[in-house]
Amino acid sequence: MRARAERVGRGGAFPQSLHGLRSMHDFQQGPPVNCYVILLHSQSLRRCVRMNKTWADMPVETEATRVETTRRVPFLAGWPPSRVLHVVVALAASLVAGCAVGPDFKRPAAPQVSGYTTGLLPTTATSANVVGGEAQRFVAGGQIPADWWRLFHSSSLDTLIEQSLKNNPDLKAAQAALSVARENVLAQRGAYFPSVTGSFSASRQKQSELISPTPDANIFQYSLFTPQVSVSYVPDVFGLNRRTMESLRAQEQAVRFQMIAAQITLSANVVAAAVQEGALRAQIDATRQLVNINSRMLRIVRHQSARGYAGRLDVAAQESQLAQVQATLPPLIKQLTQTRNLLAVLVGRFPSQAPAGKFSLSSLRLPTDLPLSLPSKLVAQRPDVLQAEANLHAASAQIGIAIANRLPNIALTADVGSTALAIGQVFKSGTGFWDLGAAVTAPIFEGGMLLHQERAAKAAYVQAAEQYRSTVLTAFQNVADTLAALEQDANGLKAAATAADAARVTLDLSQRQWKDGYAGYLSLLSAEQAYQQARINLVQARANRLADTAALFQALGGGWWNRGEPDRSGQDRAGAPGGQPVQVDSTQDKHEK
Repeated sequence: MRARAERVGRGGAFPQSLHGLRSMHDFQQGPPVNCYVILLHSQSLRRCVRMNKTWADMPVETEATRVETTRRVPFLAGWPPSRVLHVVVALAASLVAGCAVGPDFKRPAAPQVSGYTTGLLPTTATSANVVGGEAQRFVAGGQIPADWWRLFHSSSLDTLIEQSLKNNPDLKAAQAALSVARENVLAQRGAYFPSVTGSFSASRQKQSELISPTPDANIFQYSLFTPQVSVSYVPDVFGLNRRTMESLRAQEQAVRFQMIAAQITLSANVVAAAVQEGALRAQIDATRQLVNINSRMLRIVRHQSARGYAGRLDVAAQESQLAQVQATLPPLIKQLTQTRNLLAVLVGRFPSQAPAGKFSLSSLRLPTDLPLSLPSKLVAQRPDVLQAEANLHAASAQIGIAIANRLPNIALTADVGSTALAIGQVFKSGTGFWDLGAAVTAPIFEGGMLLHQERAAKAAYVQAAEQYRSTVLTAFQNVADTLAALEQDANGLKAAATAADAARVTLDLSQRQWKDGYAGYLSLLSAEQAYQQARINLVQARANRLADTAALFQALGGGWWNRGEPDRSGQDRAGAPGGQPVQVDSTQDKHEK
């Protein structure tokens, strides 16, 4: 804070205005400061004393400075209470305009990158005549809808996600944590205002007769009734309260973005569980058909063995094949049960109260146009990145708090009340009293505690900065991994569809040959087994594509900034006016497009 003041000698003219208090703080140098400290400020007296010393030298001279100040203004003792009160209030108002020590936080700049991957983003491969085999196109700079799950066009999925956002206990806990953080911010505001307390005391006492009695009535045993109002105020000269408020606000933002991340994660988990349920049901159906096919093949081989057309080795091989297929069925059923239980818990229900609806892959439509945020926008959209930034902001404010704790603290106090020997005389003339006071306290020796606390705060800031960088790198990795997964999922689906088509053709030919007598029944069953296995691979490929599409929306931030409704804390979920994400430098937009 810049300031301008004039120094005058004794008897000189005083400046008519003082624009503020100036402080210089170096992040590396620590607590030495250079401030104009206002000692008195009234209608008839405006004086300032400039101190060019480190605060290590200040406490030794505090008492001497106070005595010298009192000697220079002896008329203060003769002032009426109203005028003295005016001086104290003016002094408090002047001290409020003090400086805030510590570094001022600046938002980290967006990463200087133009893409998520090393190459261009092509349109994914397409698979003809396959449900979910459409090509997916990436729309650079496209807007992510807040309810992105509706792009799957499943009313059952939409209902389930809405129920989870209303009833999930983890999300409610995150909302309660946000309320706690907000109340802590509001509670800290009280430090900006004076503290006013009222008290009433009544006592009965007997005084020693060897000394003069306290009451004017010359009695040694009496009662005292004292109502009193006390006012205390601590001016925020060096910004301790402001830095504390700054830290709490940053912590509130961190909790808020943590809640938003919980909402996005919850929605993505519901989608992933629904896709998993549909895939498991299709795999279980195909596996059961494989079990039936292998059971029929075993019966045929045993019949041939009984007639001497097959040996014991053939029977054992078919029994092993059947057992292997049967062994794959219980794990699939277990996963399906666990997935159903997961869906019940995600919507805030017990496993015995799982949703009645069942999901299938055919009920989910693959989104074809996928919005892809620009890299410079990702750090303003990912809630985990914004949470790390808020933690960095809080760590920056903690440095100012640690520095302010090493500096002097000024406290102003005032008391007014009445003392009487009888309760009926409390407010009579002559029973009133008042006092005004000011105190300056400063640490002299703390065994290095405050110094090391400041160093710890600076180290915590470096830690938070590296954690922020790690979070940003992880965010870009998530997007890059998901883009690569979508591309390979499309290729995998295409290969699985080709294999399924070939297996289907083989099965058709085997059925014709068996009907015409050119092939045995075992050959037909082998063709059916190969087809069912190809069908299972196709189901897994379709499920991977749907799940990774949901993962892309999650990796890009989930579109939370496009929600317009307020959350339970009373704040707009978008975090900025108009439902826009946190603004960052967009000079790279044109190049990235």
